[in-house]
Amino acid sequence: MAIPSRIAARQKGFNRAQIVDQNFIEFVEQWQGEVAVAPHSAQAVLPGSTLDVHGFRELFESQLISRHLDLMARVLRVQDKVFYTIGSGGHEGNAMVARLTRHTDPAFLHYRSGGFMAERSRKLPDMDPVMDSALSFAASKDDPASGGRHKVWGSKPLWVLPQTSTIASHLPKALGTAVAIEQARRIDHDLPIPADSIVICSFGDASSNHATAQTAFNAAAWTAYQKLPAPVLFVCEDNGIGISVKTPSGWIASNFQRRSHLDYFFANGLDLAEGYAQVQRAVEHCRTTRRPTFLHLMTTRVMGHAGTDFEIEWRSIDELVSVESSDPLLRSAAIGLSAGVYDKTTLLDLYETTRRRCFAAADAADRRPKLERLDDVIAPLAPYSPTRVKAEAERANYAESRLAVFGSEEKLPENLPPRHLAIQIGQALHDVMAKYPQSLLFGEDVAQKGGVYTVTKGLHKTFRNRRVFNTLLDETVILGLAQGFANMGMLPIPEIQYLAYFHNAADQIRGEASSLQFFSNDQFRNPMVMRIASLGYQKGFGGHFHNDNSITALRDIPGLVVGCASRGDDAASMLRTMMALAHVDGRVCAFLEPIALYMTKDLYDIGDGQWQFAYPAPGAAMPFGEGRIYGETADDLVIFTFGNGVPMALRAARKIEAEQGWRVRVIDLRWLVPLNDAFIAAQAKTAKRIIVLDEGRKSAGVGEGVISAIVAGGAGATPLQRVVGADTFTPLAGAALLVLPSEDDVVIAARGLASR
Repeated sequence: MAIPSRIAARQKGFNRAQIVDQNFIEFVEQWQGEVAVAPHSAQAVLPGSTLDVHGFRELFESQLISRHLDLMARVLRVQDKVFYTIGSGGHEGNAMVARLTRHTDPAFLHYRSGGFMAERSRKLPDMDPVMDSALSFAASKDDPASGGRHKVWGSKPLWVLPQTSTIASHLPKALGTAVAIEQARRIDHDLPIPADSIVICSFGDASSNHATAQTAFNAAAWTAYQKLPAPVLFVCEDNGIGISVKTPSGWIASNFQRRSHLDYFFANGLDLAEGYAQVQRAVEHCRTTRRPTFLHLMTTRVMGHAGTDFEIEWRSIDELVSVESSDPLLRSAAIGLSAGVYDKTTLLDLYETTRRRCFAAADAADRRPKLERLDDVIAPLAPYSPTRVKAEAERANYAESRLAVFGSEEKLPENLPPRHLAIQIGQALHDVMAKYPQSLLFGEDVAQKGGVYTVTKGLHKTFRNRRVFNTLLDETVILGLAQGFANMGMLPIPEIQYLAYFHNAADQIRGEASSLQFFSNDQFRNPMVMRIASLGYQKGFGGHFHNDNSITALRDIPGLVVGCASRGDDAASMLRTMMALAHVDGRVCAFLEPIALYMTKDLYDIGDGQWQFAYPAPGAAMPFGEGRIYGETADDLVIFTFGNGVPMALRAARKIEAEQGWRVRVIDLRWLVPLNDAFIAAQAKTAKRIIVLDEGRKSAGVGEGVISAIVAGGAGATPLQRVVGADTFTPLAGAALLVLPSEDDVVIAARGLASR
């Protein structure tokens, strides 16, 4: 049954949203097709369709809700009552995906998902998709998705994990969540959802070309190739255009139809009667086979990309009229009228009733409270429960598990001689994995090889593939997997092999992992402890990619915890606290491991063994934010530093004390994000002179934050020198030492302070 082709071409300058609205009304008013006898609710809405009348009515009502939310947003945006106008016009067919999946199937949604949300809301009592959406549009504090922080499609009871303006960055974590569903069975972990759940992940045709999307598709196929379950339903909502860039005709089918290990299905998202069975086949295939499935859902885009997109300026009238004639609501109206489900009067009444409902909700939402205090805005960003975190970090009621992991009392790490950093990180990882049976450690080379620097040696033998495993060489996927495991209640410990490699995937932490608590008002959490081999000073190896000190990229991520231990005992106690922060408060943590200190045993002289330390007994944990002080009563010079700078500063301090006759205090910051400003200020106030030693680059290091804390804390008049790396990439071999701070540089800085 074809839609009548008469859609009036309007003149240039008319509001296309008004035209789309009027088109629907005129289409219904002028309908002249044949009308069947009104069917009963269980009957197919059209001959041959698997969609019954009852289902059609509800889907159509969800489509109308989505449409009128869009129309309402366009009207009220100019009145500053609505703050988001990227609409779902033309994509309302995604309501079929919502109807054919469960509300416990985690969903990571494209921003054109109004139809999906309206339909999924039917699956639980007392859900009001209109009011919930209106509160979100109005940026109200009462918005149940984000608490007024962003217009997002999200719902805790409906298992829709909120996204911001997603392009494709949500695809890796959607895949990770699908993998996690199956991983739970392997480690006997209780899932928060049914074990046969699938993951829905929707996106646009233009976004399918994004590198982040491609890495998710590749990893999904890589997983399926090894016959590992990954029940993710990738829903590509193909409207043929990305803002103004057209997708070549047939590109999505050509690109995805024959991909090995990514099972392709097509569905007509413009026609409920036809598309329903097609969507149903894809959903059932994904659920029963547990394989990654690609659903190519044909859609269109009416009313432009957003309210500010005046398509008439760059698209011809004829093209716009053609697009608007494919409006799926016109097709749904035609189905309803020809099937006898509605007559013209009842259909137009439903249309206008839905309009009034959306405007009434918007009016009510506009009167609801907004976020007006900074504390309220940032409250869910970085939750911290000091008492609970301390208790969890110090919890040591897993002695039996520890004994099974380490083998005997004699082999417990606290009963062994002092060891260096790499050994004690490995011991600490065994320890925390014994403590947290839901923890998983994964990354490149971490399993049988034991890591590039043997830090994870023995973990695979102890915990086997169930909990310690290699991934493909893709940092984006590694961090996507971490988020997926965390979404399912596990406690991931992903490894990024080098800090430089983190930059390949930084948005998985910045845009996704660390933003989830903020944009969900702390309803969803994805706790993790990300390990990164970091910093410079490697001898005989390195260059830029293996001597990367770009900590600023991490320091710029709101809500992230960043710690850097320079010695083994601190590494163990810091890991305990980070795991507690993740477990208790859902925090995303980055644990930086100084590569050059992994194997360091000596401090002042060869063979002195003074950079090996006893392993902290169970129950000992580093307080969050606490630094370590060497020479607590010394006040002639205070050196603030971290990581490689700590042993360097201690050696320099010995020379400075001999040369200047000063007593030198060295402060190991240990926690780099957030910096403990109060601790820094307190140490600075008792100093006669200050050196800030930072191996990062001059224009982008940790030192700026330290100096700001010193000045703000009242010690700005204290003579201060900064010793910092040069603004350059790190070269290979001995040339690296020309761009990184040295022990002699610290001594020279002290001389400069002495001459003032």
